[in-house]
Amino acid sequence: MVVLFLQGPPGVFARTIADSLEKRGVRTLRVNLSAGDWLGWHDRRCTSYRGRLDNWPEWLRNYCGQNKVTHIVYYADRVPYHVAAAEVGADLGLVCLAFENGYLRPDWITLEHRGMSAHSLFPEDADLIRRSGETLPEIDRQPLYKYPFINEAVNEVSYNMANVIFAWAFPGYVRDKLYHPFIDYLSNIPRFAMARRRNRHAHHVIDDIIATGLPYYVFPLQLQSDYQLRYNSQYGHIADAAEEVIRSFALHAPSSARLVFKIHPLDNGMEPWSRILRTIAKKHGVKKRVLLVDGGNLNRLLGHAAGSLTINSTTGLHALRADCPTKVLGIALYDIEGLTCQKPLDEFWRAGTAPDQDLLEALERLLAASIQVKGCFFTEEGREAAAELMAERIIAGAVNLPDALCETPPRLEKARSRGIATTFSEQLKTRGKMERWTHVWPG
Repeated sequence: MVVLFLQGPPGVFARTIADSLEKRGVRTLRVNLSAGDWLGWHDRRCTSYRGRLDNWPEWLRNYCGQNKVTHIVYYADRVPYHVAAAEVGADLGLVCLAFENGYLRPDWITLEHRGMSAHSLFPEDADLIRRSGETLPEIDRQPLYKYPFINEAVNEVSYNMANVIFAWAFPGYVRDKLYHPFIDYLSNIPRFAMARRRNRHAHHVIDDIIATGLPYYVFPLQLQSDYQLRYNSQYGHIADAAEEVIRSFALHAPSSARLVFKIHPLDNGMEPWSRILRTIAKKHGVKKRVLLVDGGNLNRLLGHAAGSLTINSTTGLHALRADCPTKVLGIALYDIEGLTCQKPLDEFWRAGTAPDQDLLEALERLLAASIQVKGCFFTEEGREAAAELMAERIIAGAVNLPDALCETPPRLEKARSRGIATTFSEQLKTRGKMERWTHVWPG
């Protein structure tokens, strides 16, 4: 067994998994694509690729053959380098494994074959999930690896600023950042400075929304920079999804209902959400019925809502746990009949379906048993715990087991039918479009 690691989350987590594998007699390798990669891992196992993105697949194919690679492991499956790696791996008959932040947060990490969302091999058959989940043990939901946000921030800033400052060392590297890191981080300073004031105001706004007793629907906004949003949905910008939702809301929701957008807690402020949403709402004649909340407790807001909408965020799972009818607009693993509303958006407002809580429990048990590991990226204890479990599953060939390994991605055709780029060549064609989006919404 020879396991090749590509990019991991900022920090040393990928190296920690490799060390756990090495202790068990597995040879591990690493390809560094950027200065940030080198910063987190640069020992004898590492090779640097400094070429162009479009030459990467052929280089990787040759490297895997020369080193007898059997497994490729990467973080963030839709990063272009990893999209190409999954295709090269499939051609060569290699095992490709993707990992990411967990579905069952906090304290969980996802590890599954090939990719997430549209490319996930996790089943979407409700009957299969119910049968499998019912036989599995209860989930350990106790948080074990709490960490201050500064742990994550230091890793993130160090990684991305290294890629800017030492860009000359990897001249062919294409950053997968929607905004320039320097501008991104500077824009967060006033957001952090005003966080407490925004939260106090948001708590009052949420209290007022609930106190009226009128029906309302919640749309928690994702980060515009989220690669899962950009590459696993049909929307070039969240504003496109917001327009679709507001238009439908104006035409089909009860006249007394309101639509509440909630800004992501880590939003950097570069997208002028207040202006964007006000412009769209005014266009469709519902300016007074569309509200924006910046801060406060999402679970409290969901707990009293008539429904929730999401593109493909894990907040959809929070809404399901709150027994809130939920409509998924993009591609999400949990978008399953019996859990989310499968009716068209126009019908959702008056006939949204509540989630089957027994099915949700079965889904989460199957997730925990098959593609989730307990641990975290940002504390030594959490890294070690997750790395040990991931190494054991990789060696045993137990990823996606039991009962969560379909032969083909069950959501892939749905993604293709919506015009989502699903291959490396398609993604190269759309990258220019993605990179042109800035903080100024063209609508």
